[in-house]
Amino acid sequence: MNSSKLSVFEHPIRIYWEDTDAGGIVFYANYLKFFERARTEWLRALGFGQQVLRDQSGGMFVVSETAVKYHSPARLDDTLAVTAELQSSGKASLTIAQRAYLRTTGGSDRLLAEGTIRLGWVDSITLKPGRIPAPVLEALK
Repeated sequence: MNSSKLSVFEHPIRIYWEDTDAGGIVFYANYLKFFERARTEWLRALGFGQQVLRDQSGGMFVVSETAVKYHSPARLDDTLAVTAELQSSGKASLTIAQRAYLRTTGGSDRLLAEGTIRLGWVDSITLKPGRIPAPVLEALK
Protein backbone atom coordinates (compact mmCIF):
# COMPACT_ATOMS: atom_id res chain seq x y z
CA MET A 1 0.00 0.00 0.00
CA ASN A 2 1.33 3.40 -0.97
CA SER A 3 0.60 6.64 0.79
CA SER A 4 0.62 9.93 -1.09
CA LYS A 5 2.54 13.08 -0.17
CA LEU A 6 -0.84 14.53 0.76
CA SER A 7 -1.80 11.54 2.90
CA VAL A 8 -5.42 12.60 3.40
CA PHE A 9 -6.65 15.36 1.12
CA GLU A 10 -9.76 17.26 2.22
CA HIS A 11 -12.17 19.29 0.08
CA PRO A 12 -15.13 21.36 1.39
CA ILE A 13 -18.61 20.93 -0.10
CA ARG A 14 -21.73 23.00 0.66
CA ILE A 15 -25.11 21.30 0.18
CA TYR A 16 -27.51 23.14 -2.16
CA TRP A 17 -31.14 22.50 -3.14
CA GLU A 18 -29.97 20.74 -6.30
CA ASP A 19 -28.16 18.15 -4.15
CA THR A 20 -31.26 17.06 -2.24
CA ASP A 21 -34.13 14.74 -3.03
CA ALA A 22 -37.86 15.13 -2.34
CA GLY A 23 -37.24 14.23 1.31
CA GLY A 24 -34.82 17.12 1.76
CA ILE A 25 -31.73 14.96 2.18
CA VAL A 26 -28.75 14.56 -0.14
CA PHE A 27 -29.59 12.16 -2.96
CA TYR A 28 -27.38 9.09 -2.51
CA ALA A 29 -25.75 9.28 -5.97
CA ASN A 30 -24.54 12.82 -5.26
CA TYR A 31 -21.94 11.44 -2.87
CA LEU A 32 -20.20 10.01 -5.95
CA LYS A 33 -20.15 13.54 -7.40
CA PHE A 34 -18.70 14.87 -4.15
CA PHE A 35 -16.05 12.14 -4.21
CA GLU A 36 -15.22 13.04 -7.83
CA ARG A 37 -14.72 16.70 -6.91
CA ALA A 38 -12.42 15.80 -4.03
CA ARG A 39 -10.34 13.44 -6.24
CA THR A 40 -10.04 16.10 -8.94
CA GLU A 41 -8.88 18.73 -6.44
CA TRP A 42 -6.49 16.20 -4.84
CA LEU A 43 -4.84 15.55 -8.22
CA ARG A 44 -4.73 19.31 -8.85
CA ALA A 45 -3.02 19.82 -5.46
CA LEU A 46 -0.43 17.25 -6.55
CA GLY A 47 0.17 19.31 -9.70
CA PHE A 48 -2.00 17.42 -12.18
CA GLY A 49 -5.00 19.22 -13.61
CA GLN A 50 -6.94 16.52 -15.43
CA GLN A 51 -7.46 18.46 -18.66
CA VAL A 52 -3.78 19.40 -18.86
CA LEU A 53 -2.82 15.82 -18.05
CA ARG A 54 -5.08 14.57 -20.84
CA ASP A 55 -3.74 17.14 -23.33
CA GLN A 56 -0.10 16.39 -22.51
CA SER A 57 -0.24 12.61 -22.14
CA GLY A 58 -3.18 11.58 -24.33
CA GLY A 59 -4.65 9.60 -21.44
CA MET A 60 -7.08 10.00 -18.60
CA PHE A 61 -8.46 8.34 -15.51
CA VAL A 62 -11.81 6.56 -15.69
CA VAL A 63 -13.79 5.02 -12.86
CA SER A 64 -13.85 1.25 -13.14
CA GLU A 65 -15.36 0.29 -9.78
CA THR A 66 -17.08 1.90 -6.81
CA ALA A 67 -18.30 0.79 -3.41
CA VAL A 68 -20.07 3.20 -1.07
CA LYS A 69 -21.53 2.71 2.40
CA TYR A 70 -23.97 5.32 3.69
CA HIS A 71 -24.08 6.07 7.42
CA SER A 72 -26.11 9.24 7.90
CA PRO A 73 -27.80 11.82 5.65
CA ALA A 74 -26.65 15.33 4.84
CA ARG A 75 -29.21 18.11 4.44
CA LEU A 76 -29.62 21.51 2.80
CA ASP A 77 -26.94 24.05 3.80
CA ASP A 78 -24.75 21.46 5.54
CA THR A 79 -21.02 21.85 5.11
CA LEU A 80 -19.14 18.64 4.33
CA ALA A 81 -15.49 17.72 4.33
CA VAL A 82 -14.84 15.15 1.60
CA THR A 83 -11.54 13.30 1.71
CA ALA A 84 -9.42 11.40 -0.77
CA GLU A 85 -6.56 9.10 0.20
CA LEU A 86 -4.55 6.73 -1.94
CA GLN A 87 -5.24 3.19 -0.82
CA SER A 88 -3.18 1.37 -3.45
CA SER A 89 -1.58 1.97 -6.82
CA GLY A 90 -0.41 -0.09 -9.74
CA LYS A 91 0.98 0.73 -13.16
CA ALA A 92 -2.48 1.17 -14.69
CA SER A 93 -4.86 1.76 -11.78
CA LEU A 94 -5.37 3.48 -8.43
CA THR A 95 -7.72 2.70 -5.58
CA ILE A 96 -8.79 5.75 -3.61
CA ALA A 97 -10.44 5.62 -0.17
CA GLN A 98 -12.96 8.42 0.29
CA ARG A 99 -15.14 9.73 3.08
CA ALA A 100 -17.71 12.48 3.49
CA TYR A 101 -18.04 14.06 6.92
CA LEU A 102 -20.59 16.54 8.22
CA ARG A 103 -18.74 19.54 9.63
CA THR A 104 -20.18 20.51 13.00
CA THR A 105 -19.66 23.67 15.04
CA GLY A 106 -18.43 21.64 18.00
CA GLY A 107 -15.63 20.09 15.96
CA SER A 108 -16.86 16.51 16.21
CA ASP A 109 -17.37 15.74 12.52
CA ARG A 110 -19.85 12.96 11.73
CA LEU A 111 -19.14 10.32 9.07
CA LEU A 112 -21.88 10.38 6.44
CA ALA A 113 -20.55 8.10 3.70
CA GLU A 114 -17.39 6.20 2.89
CA GLY A 115 -16.19 4.18 -0.03
CA THR A 116 -13.52 3.17 -2.44
CA ILE A 117 -13.14 4.21 -6.03
CA ARG A 118 -10.93 2.32 -8.45
CA LEU A 119 -9.54 4.38 -11.31
CA GLY A 120 -8.01 2.97 -14.47
CA TRP A 121 -5.79 4.83 -16.91
CA VAL A 122 -6.93 4.76 -20.54
CA ASP A 123 -6.05 6.35 -23.86
CA SER A 124 -8.39 9.33 -24.17
CA ILE A 125 -9.41 8.48 -27.75
CA THR A 126 -9.47 4.68 -27.94
CA LEU A 127 -10.27 4.13 -24.24
CA LYS A 128 -7.79 1.23 -24.26
CA PRO A 129 -6.00 0.64 -20.95
CA GLY A 130 -2.55 2.08 -20.57
CA ARG A 131 0.07 2.94 -17.98
CA ILE A 132 -0.33 5.86 -15.64
CA PRO A 133 2.33 8.46 -16.53
CA ALA A 134 5.46 8.08 -14.39
CA PRO A 135 5.31 11.67 -13.00
CA VAL A 136 1.82 10.97 -11.61
CA LEU A 137 2.91 7.72 -9.96
CA GLU A 138 5.98 9.43 -8.55
CA ALA A 139 3.86 12.24 -7.05
CA LEU A 140 1.67 9.65 -5.35
CA LYS A 141 4.58 7.98 -3.52
